[in-house]
Amino acid sequence: MTQTETRIDGIVLDEGLTVTLSELTQLCGSNGRVVRLMVTEGLLHPEGQAPGDWRFDGFAVRRARRAVRLRRDLNLNLAGTALALDLLDELEHLRERLRALEHQLGQTRTRELG
Repeated sequence: MTQTETRIDGIVLDEGLTVTLSELTQLCGSNGRVVRLMVTEGLLHPEGQAPGDWRFDGFAVRRARRAVRLRRDLNLNLAGTALALDLLDELEHLRERLRALEHQLGQTRTRELG
């Protein structure tokens, strides 16, 4: 009998987390040049003026990791990556809204039946 093992890698991010440019490159498996290009293209919005002063929050870390995966897995350029990220963000927002509306509808039905 053969067993298949599946490995899932990930990191848990604190919402209040802030990281430097160097830390971000390590967390997303990229390099400083690519992250600077992401900032220039508007994919990431760090706090601070110069790259040495930049601080990225947990949302930016998640977005950068997603961007790197999209670029690698789908061979997207930065413009394509930005579009894909925007669409994924919109999809996530719509799913959250749908869950809230379904919850609201469930409460309304419970009151009507109760």
